[in-house]
Amino acid sequence: MADHVHILAKLRQDISLSDVLRDTKSNSSGWVHDTFPGYEEFAWQRGYGAFTVSASHINVVERYILNQEEHHKEMTFQEEFIGLLEKHSVEYDERYLWD
Repeated sequence: MADHVHILAKLRQDISLSDVLRDTKSNSSGWVHDTFPGYEEFAWQRGYGAFTVSASHINVVERYILNQEEHHKEMTFQEEFIGLLEKHSVEYDERYLWD
């Protein structure tokens, strides 16, 4: 997708999620800038959203990721993300969601 990425990952207990995402953003930004000279404006937003998924739902999430282009024809990423936050009772201030 042009405006977001989904990552389904199993993380080790001795590495924090914030460290994994910091390294992922840093390494991928370097790759984009080295590989695509016309994308010097590319940058990740500062924040991220992370949700856990039980082992019994991994296949559902995999299918969602594979078919997200179709899914986002009916609902934007922003609508979906806010819906997930509300569904899981996560407090948020929309002023800080999209930097």
